[in-house]
Amino acid sequence: MKEKSKVASEDAQSQPQNYREAVDELEEILSEIESGDADVDMLSIKVKRALFLVGFCRGRLRQTDDEVRKLIQGLDDKSEDDEK
Repeated sequence: MKEKSKVASEDAQSQPQNYREAVDELEEILSEIESGDADVDMLSIKVKRALFLVGFCRGRLRQTDDEVRKLIQGLDDKSEDDEK
């Protein structure tokens, strides 16, 4: 039984390839839980995985927001230089 638990906990921490994959997996987990199809014994593992994926998505959104802000700031700086 511990072997199954070890594999499940490793899966709970595996990185998704990208934001879309993480969102798709979150939607799948949510659908399973809402429909009642989630195995009660696996519910805790699914919730842990969902929390991990939410954190992953938040990190990607923050990273993207920072990059976009830097790009916009670069445009603003260039516009100011062009005006001089």
